[in-house]
Amino acid sequence: MDIEAGDALVDAIKPLARSTDRPGTMGGLGGFGALFDLKAAGFVDPVLVSSTDGVGTKLRVAIDAGIHGGVGIDLVAMCVNDLVVQGAEPLFFLDYFATGKLEVAAARDVVAGIAEGCRIAGCALVGGETAEMPGMYAKGDYDLAGFSVGAAERGALLPKGDVAPGDVVLGLMASGVHSNGFSLVRRILDRGGAGLADPAPFAPGRTLGEALLEPTRIYVKSVLALHRAGLVKAAAHITGGGLPGNLPRVLPEGTLAVLDATAWTPPPVFAWLARVGEVAPEEMLRVFNCGIGMAVVVGAAQAEAAAALLAAQGETVRRIGRVEAAPGAAAVRIDGLSPGWPG
Repeated sequence: MDIEAGDALVDAIKPLARSTDRPGTMGGLGGFGALFDLKAAGFVDPVLVSSTDGVGTKLRVAIDAGIHGGVGIDLVAMCVNDLVVQGAEPLFFLDYFATGKLEVAAARDVVAGIAEGCRIAGCALVGGETAEMPGMYAKGDYDLAGFSVGAAERGALLPKGDVAPGDVVLGLMASGVHSNGFSLVRRILDRGGAGLADPAPFAPGRTLGEALLEPTRIYVKSVLALHRAGLVKAAAHITGGGLPGNLPRVLPEGTLAVLDATAWTPPPVFAWLARVGEVAPEEMLRVFNCGIGMAVVVGAAQAEAAAALLAAQGETVRRIGRVEAAPGAAAVRIDGLSPGWPG
């Protein structure tokens, strides 16, 4: 390990970590472990909820494009969005950064993104590990992993047990591709002969690299606000597997979510990917979020109020479907798919 580079990185990230402090945070960076006071955070009878994730091969795009800050936000988003769908408030976050030879500027950009993601989510960056492992990574390459812990009062976990036929599914729009499907994205780039420095046909004024690296949207504060208002029955973070693979995870047996693909307009990046890659609509929905980064299930009588609250929190909300009765395991059916969707 280059001790001087490591010390320089620690000095650079200490103020970033301090900027994420929240009630419950104890101490700072540099200890053998991080402490957190649940009582000081306002919990009475909490259940801890934990999550770990990475950014996948989106890192390859970030490294090749030389744009590192956004993947730090992605790293946080992939963890904390998984916590909030269980009714948990994210409390703290730790990161793992591994590389062959530490490049302080790039690493600082990554950690700055992580700190920004933590600020958006309202959780504290309490620690992490930087590993320099010569011979394990090619020059300039690095890998990331994130770990987050949240809490919910014992009686406030999601999904609730009252999801039933007649409930409404609301979709919260995504900021872009988010952090899944980038192995296919990279194959499509190769197929189309497109470079990351080329202008993005679907995003005027941006390069392909900049547009594809748009960070994953963090839905924590809006979904928590909905939950605290008593308006949400279930929520699903739409990641790998898309809507068909993720929404059934929060639905009870004997139900079917019937979604209408004409109810929302996917961001233009998805039409470009589908066209250049000649990807069928069903495959697009299986691999990508296709514009819906979070789905929430609400009672029909509360749907209008829920949508208004989410919009007030800054979300773009679409009423994308309903829950119906159906035999067997929970599933999703998506109507309204045309051959050119999502064009």
